[in-house]
Formats: sequence, structure tokens, C-alpha cells
Amino acid sequence: MLALLLAATAVSSVVIPASAQDGGLAAMHAMRREGGRLCMSDHWHYGSSSGSHASKAAAQRSAIASWQDFTDLEYGRAWARFSRAASKKIGCSRGGSGWSCDAEARPCR
Repeated sequence: MLALLLAATAVSSVVIPASAQDGGLAAMHAMRREGGRLCMSDHWHYGSSSGSHASKAAAQRSAIASWQDFTDLEYGRAWARFSRAASKKIGCSRGGSGWSCDAEARPCR
């Protein structure tokens, strides 16, 4: 009986990460087609960069990378391309130590 339980546990631990790459938790959100993409219609993701970037462009890249990393973790690589996301917004500010930005968007694939 213990051997059967261990075998079932081993199989499920292999299946779960594979299914995460196929969409992960995406199925729990409402979806709609937008311009040839499948997008989450009611769910946003956020990313941010610290205030220590020398340029606005570097801070934007960092915020987008943050958005993509978190989206990849939660839904898989197919959903984690900011270039395909919908309702994208990036806001930046310059402080004493440099630039910081915040990115938000609805994931699409």
C-alpha cells in the first residue's frame, strides 16, 4: 500500500509542473478573444522596478521583466509575454536615486 501511495505521489509531482506550462491557474479566469489572442478579461498582473535605474528605459525593462517573471510562474511561458498582453500601462517616476516604473496588463496568449 505504501509503495502505491509513493508511486502516485511521484506521478502527480511530475504532472503538476507540466500542466503549469500549459496554463497553470489560467483556467480559473474569464477569457475572451482579442485581436487573435486569448486574453484574461478580468485579471491583471503587475510588475515593478526599484528606484535605482540610471535611465527610464532601464526601469521600464525591469518592470516588464518583473511582470513577465510573475506571470510565467503563475500561468506558464505562453501567457508571460508582455508584448502580447492587453490593456498595458507603464508608469514611471524619477527619484533621488534614479528611475522606477510600474507595469500592469492583462495576460494574453
